[in-house]
Amino acid sequence: MQSAARRRALLEQVRADGYVTTGGLARQFDVDGSTIRRDLAHLERAGLIKRTRGGLFPAEPAAAIDVPYDVRRGAHLAEKTAIAQAAAELIENGQSVILDSGSTTYQLAVALRRQKKDVFVVTNDLMIAVCLATDPTIRVHLTGGSPVDTAYTLVGPSTVTELERLHADWTFLGSEAVHHRAGITNINMVELPVKQAMVNAAERVAVVAASASFGKRALVPVCSLDAISLFITDDGITDDERARYGSRLHTVTAAV
Repeated sequence: MQSAARRRALLEQVRADGYVTTGGLARQFDVDGSTIRRDLAHLERAGLIKRTRGGLFPAEPAAAIDVPYDVRRGAHLAEKTAIAQAAAELIENGQSVILDSGSTTYQLAVALRRQKKDVFVVTNDLMIAVCLATDPTIRVHLTGGSPVDTAYTLVGPSTVTELERLHADWTFLGSEAVHHRAGITNINMVELPVKQAMVNAAERVAVVAASASFGKRALVPVCSLDAISLFITDDGITDDERARYGSRLHTVTAAV
């Protein structure tokens, strides 16, 4: 296969799968690693793909594809850390908190450990539960459910049932797509009932999301913006987006 045709086929494969590994592409197209790397470098220079360690995904809004957890966890890390710190400062001693699954809420769990607050945390995220399990100042409850293939997330009827029985002070909801008309949307349907139960279970709901998530729409609607008490993001949000959220928007500056 000529290089131009192979690159077109590569791009089609990446767009079809959402996330692929470099080694998998080399095997699929029966070429050596150096050839694949040259092809991918060409596509990246053209702005058609984004590469990360060991893999790549289309150069499209992150909300359009279900990127593996380990990849998401490293993206916009400085912004997520600053957002998480601001969110942790909202939580008072003795309060109950529901943490949605995700890389930003994981950083919120890390921030809670550092602040040594006496709080009760409910989560469906296995990594968050592990992070908090050894902290004596935090009581953590991991919901039941079945794990999602691409994330350390528990979902299913038992997860929803547990959440429906709760009334927490806060829910901190992660989102890769926040839109002023579409509201909070999600990239897959399997997490939808869990996220909606989390929203309904709390006195106040805060969305914690990097500025890159704003102005994006994903496949499945979770809730309208009316259900959200506060939006916490980094100061990379555009002026147009900033104006749409009014006093509910809180921005932070990421460490350089």
